[in-house]
Amino acid sequence: MQSIPCVLMRGGTSRGPVFLANHLPSDIAQRDELLLNVMGSGHELEIDGIGGGSPQTSKVAIVSTSDHPDADVDYLFVQVMVNQRRVDTAPNCGNMLCAVGPFAIEHGLVNVSTPVTRVRIRNLNTNTLVDSEVQTPKGKVRYDGDTTIDGVPGSAAPIKLTFLDAAGAKTGQLLPTGKVRDHFDGVDATCIDMAMPMVLVHAEALGKTGYETPAELDADTALLERLERIRLQAGAAMGLGDVSQMVIPKPVLLAPPRKGGTLSARYFMPHNCHRSIAATGAIGLASACALPGSVAFDIAPVTGATLVRLEHPGGEIEVSLVPGEDARPQNMQASLIRTARRLFAGAVYVPQALRGTARRN
Repeated sequence: MQSIPCVLMRGGTSRGPVFLANHLPSDIAQRDELLLNVMGSGHELEIDGIGGGSPQTSKVAIVSTSDHPDADVDYLFVQVMVNQRRVDTAPNCGNMLCAVGPFAIEHGLVNVSTPVTRVRIRNLNTNTLVDSEVQTPKGKVRYDGDTTIDGVPGSAAPIKLTFLDAAGAKTGQLLPTGKVRDHFDGVDATCIDMAMPMVLVHAEALGKTGYETPAELDADTALLERLERIRLQAGAAMGLGDVSQMVIPKPVLLAPPRKGGTLSARYFMPHNCHRSIAATGAIGLASACALPGSVAFDIAPVTGATLVRLEHPGGEIEVSLVPGEDARPQNMQASLIRTARRLFAGAVYVPQALRGTARRN
């Protein structure tokens, strides 16, 4: 067996190992095969790896120093499929992004300040920049605190993420189809690329209330099949091509809020309903509420600098929107507060067949 240093971390409502890039193979195919074995991909429980048997707990973050003038570190997100032996590096993951700042500080990749350290992160999946503000009293990362986020038990220190140039993160355009409203498989939809490419539809247009539990939605095979048809059509219209083997765009069902929030959402990843909402998805959903003519604006129109509260199966997530100087939607900046926790540090073991593929310092 071969061992590779890693840190298992919770970032927001996700969990997975975080690696230094120079501890992994430089060859992409070898790296991906190694990560499939690390996580135990190809089995519903990921029983022969450290994955958690769910898309939310089968994620990997790879971190390195950055040569970008406006970034301290580079972050590559890898979504490792649970039941299939494949990975997807097309999207960013804002939840695992929460773990990057603390990891970078603790591995000496950035200079530490007191009481807060700003870590400038370039996401390699989308080539976008995010500022992460990490609590570092006395020059040490603080994980304990009083901040709570729905979908995670207990409390922790806050981490503020500000997405600096999230519009067109993957497609190069806030509205990749060139329209604020499209029509797929008989329903109106909005295709938006703000931190995460998504296709948004009204839940009622698909015969749903939008308040169903994830388990109820995951058990509705007819709904999942229709959502996939919509997603495939949207992917092509967004210029992403055949997205059948990709996890983007993410389909999202929208409904009016029930608990005093701005909007209620059911976010798919893309074939299972998220137990909350991805951080990048929350950025896009909040931004869609500020786009006149969008299906989100139909339900929850917002203007100017505002706080958008998104209701989800696990509770609520808040996104702060600030218009750009020219008030153009694509220049909006969005930020949100999440938390992270270091779970354990050590070495993960991979099968003998992969010996010699991983690089070390």
